[in-house]
Amino acid sequence: MDVKVKFLGAAGTVTGSRFLLEVDSLKILVDCGLFQGLKENRLRNREIFPITPDSIDIVLLTHAHIDHSGYLPKLVKEGFNGPIYLTEASLELVKILLLDAGKLQEEEAKFARKKGYSRHEDPQPLFTREDAENVFPKLKPIPFNNEVKINERVRFTAYNAGHILGAAILKLQIKGENQEKSIVFSGDLGRFKDPILNPPAEIPFADVLFLESTYGDRVNDSIDIDKQLGKIIRDTNYNGGVSLIPSFAVGRTQMLLFYLHRLQQKGFIPQIPIYVDSPMAIDVTGLYKDFPEYHHLAPSLENNDSNPFQHKNLHYYRDQESSISLNTIKSHAIIISASGMATGGRILHHLYHRLPNEQDSVIFVGYQAEGTRGRKILEGEETCRIYGIDVPVKAKSHFIDGLSAHADQSELISWCDNFITKPKFTFLVHGEPKASEELAGILKEKFNWNTICPQYLESFVLFSGI
Repeated sequence: MDVKVKFLGAAGTVTGSRFLLEVDSLKILVDCGLFQGLKENRLRNREIFPITPDSIDIVLLTHAHIDHSGYLPKLVKEGFNGPIYLTEASLELVKILLLDAGKLQEEEAKFARKKGYSRHEDPQPLFTREDAENVFPKLKPIPFNNEVKINERVRFTAYNAGHILGAAILKLQIKGENQEKSIVFSGDLGRFKDPILNPPAEIPFADVLFLESTYGDRVNDSIDIDKQLGKIIRDTNYNGGVSLIPSFAVGRTQMLLFYLHRLQQKGFIPQIPIYVDSPMAIDVTGLYKDFPEYHHLAPSLENNDSNPFQHKNLHYYRDQESSISLNTIKSHAIIISASGMATGGRILHHLYHRLPNEQDSVIFVGYQAEGTRGRKILEGEETCRIYGIDVPVKAKSHFIDGLSAHADQSELISWCDNFITKPKFTFLVHGEPKASEELAGILKEKFNWNTICPQYLESFVLFSGI
């Protein structure tokens, strides 16, 4: 029996996670994400899928983020007809995220046609809400720590990865003619001391490891989040401005609400209104009550005084009219809106109106991939292109990296240190080249691991004749 892997994404980049495992004739796709960031990467979403979708037997999903799940509607539309396994919380999140992504695709295509800024005469969405809904019947929920049998030769288990609700580390056991081998996909690993989520599970053994490397070249500063975030908001408030926070709807928004509530409770920031302008973030926030086993907040959610998701200063805005009304607010407010890298969604509307205002602040609270508007603003570009218009950037921009949901370099190394024996191969994925290569060098030096930084569409034989 031979086992092969082909890297259909997340190789040399942090997006588009797609790994094709071939176990003899069985084809398993681990993750099925969209490419984001640089245009050369985004264009891959429009290319013919590297293999015929109907030849794939099964999809295993590590978690719900769009760069891991967002291509599913297109895969199904193009012929995939197998099961999609994911954790119970991920299933609920995937429904929310894919519907929202389909809606955004439709709206952006419609707006591009109306304004005429697309190079295409009749721009079409990559997929629609209907395409997203067609994915749902194929979703098969699995609990953590329960082994699932795919066939007589292959079984897998999902373990908690932290990162976001439902995020999983996947371990596959492959029984060959002569030997049994294990393959571990880390997915995106969370922080070891996350204020909300449980830490990633320790995995003691793998013959082959696929390790994320988003922060492979960075150690998050031991900064006081309360102090840093509080100062920015106080200064903005003093200057008569509004603090605008582009935020990922899943995980990051909820962590922000946790910190902002604590800052107001301690008197570190004024009792100003906090607006969450993201229907998706609102829906996701509601899931925390449904899955208390994933986080530490369960007791707080039962008490109105301690609940960071329900208090007098917090306002949830779902409809478009409410969103537009936020433009009339000139000062003394905090607005949280998606997306986190300013690649689409309502945040574009707010940036369009807020970036020209010197008294306002834009606070980025997570990784900004190459080519995204967030990265360009932080790098000091004088204009930001939104809706085909170059908007002047006069608002103050800030970056807080202590809120990341990704394990940093030291945490990735600590997680690897739990392995009793070194893997045969360790593939560094889901990272920009510099991050992956630096982490690869450390793992080689510290553990003498055989590390590989794969390239897009590169293939490897993992096991031969087992």
